[in-house]
Amino acid sequence: MKTHALKDKLLDKTQKLKPVEKLQLIDALLENLDKQDPEIDKLWVKEADERYEAYKKGELKTTCWEEIKKSTNN
Repeated sequence: MKTHALKDKLLDKTQKLKPVEKLQLIDALLENLDKQDPEIDKLWVKEADERYEAYKKGELKTTCWEEIKKSTNN
């Protein structure tokens, strides 16, 4: 079954659920998506380390918090 057809079938079935059942399904889906992936965690640690080293060497442009707040208030 193609992904699009499967999605449509699932959406059709979920339309028939009671509101509380829909919330339970959403909760289960979000919990499933929120599982940690050790490989991704390793990549983020590596990225953070590289950014920190670049910061210490002065290779990164930094912006102070006050400037960020000003730029988002416009």
